[in-house]
Amino acid sequence: MNFNRSLGVSLVAAALVTAYGCGKEEPKKAEMATPAAAPAAPEVVVKIGHVGPTTGPQAHLGKDNENGARMAIDDANAKNIVIDGKKVKFELIAEDDQADPKQGTTVAQKLIDAKVAGVVGHLNSGTTIPASKLYSDAGIPQISPSATNPKYTLQGFKTAFRVMANDVQQGSVIGKEAVTTLGAKKIAIIDDKTAYGAGLADETEKAAKAAGATIIAREYTNDKATDFKAILTKIKAKNPDVIMYGGMDAQGGPMVKQMKELGIKAKYIAGDGVCSAEWPKLAGGAAEGQYCTQAGVPPEKMANAKDFVTRFTGKYGPIQVYAPYSYDAAMTLVAAMQKANSTDPAKYLPELAKISYDGITAKIEFDEHGDTKNGAITLYQVKDGKLVPLATNVGGKTEKVAADAGASTSGMKSDMKAPADAMKSDMKSSGDTMKPTPAPDSMKKDKAQ
Repeated sequence: MNFNRSLGVSLVAAALVTAYGCGKEEPKKAEMATPAAAPAAPEVVVKIGHVGPTTGPQAHLGKDNENGARMAIDDANAKNIVIDGKKVKFELIAEDDQADPKQGTTVAQKLIDAKVAGVVGHLNSGTTIPASKLYSDAGIPQISPSATNPKYTLQGFKTAFRVMANDVQQGSVIGKEAVTTLGAKKIAIIDDKTAYGAGLADETEKAAKAAGATIIAREYTNDKATDFKAILTKIKAKNPDVIMYGGMDAQGGPMVKQMKELGIKAKYIAGDGVCSAEWPKLAGGAAEGQYCTQAGVPPEKMANAKDFVTRFTGKYGPIQVYAPYSYDAAMTLVAAMQKANSTDPAKYLPELAKISYDGITAKIEFDEHGDTKNGAITLYQVKDGKLVPLATNVGGKTEKVAADAGASTSGMKSDMKAPADAMKSDMKSSGDTMKPTPAPDSMKKDKAQ
């Protein structure tokens, strides 16, 4: 045996006896050195803009939209999303355009300068359309949850999208139902001269004429007015069966109130700008029994919205109109970024255009113009101060809303002929109005903003 090797072994043994022979234990595995933890993924802040009127007479609608987007951002951040190896913290940059086209372009440029990665908004067509040119030039994707004028997506901007049906579809339903459901032969139309109000009124007029009604008056106001008695007095003399209004609830409320004060017996119908939870309150009870439409399905009918409705109403109060669509718009931007593995607008925009995302309002998919492929229109009646859905049209097929979703057949008896059968047959006959239609001539030129 090699002497040096034997000596080495003996020394090692002696060292071990010295170390552990006096009551010390051999180190446990847990006490041994462990590999250093992997470094956390770097964090990056991604800004998403939101624009709507959060001051002025439409502030309740603007805040409704903003809160929907804000809840989406909070939900996205709770998921600890990692994109391109970086943990993403989304930040909502909210701006107020006051429902004014000039202010709309001002805040749009402000968001561009802030380097937002996408925009949810604007609320109004009159602000969305001019702002969309700026976003397009900057290459920033924009999804409106509520601008329904067809011109918005017919400009050819690859950055422009919307998640609800447009005014060609909605105006077609209003005009048709004014005749078939409300029994109108003579219709008076008022609009507020905005891109939204005038566009919706134009489409309603075409559909009503096609259904056999006569338009006995076409009057105009503006989106700041509160006194409509001169217009209504003029219309009253022509004895209309139905008065249709293209505009927002801040005018729609006082208008039906003044109709009642003037003793006008005509029924009233308006589009989604009026069809808010606030409208019956603004009308002081005069909206009872009257009608409106929303571009979308009732929250109760949205397949994935139950949790959203509970959480949103618990935090922010009643949904006015568009909050679920604003939520979906924001979440769709996030989904496209994840699919592209990039928050760079130039890289995720192609994925956004071909997205198929299960939103809370519907499956979010866009056609070649950026319009939703799954738009819907719902007819409502005010009953006991609340909006009660009567029937919904999705993809050209209309069906009566089930009683457990809030519909009330008794609420239809006083104003609709043979309610159960008439609604079923008349609404079914309106199905062809919901098929995709080419751009109307009236949309090919700019509307008054």
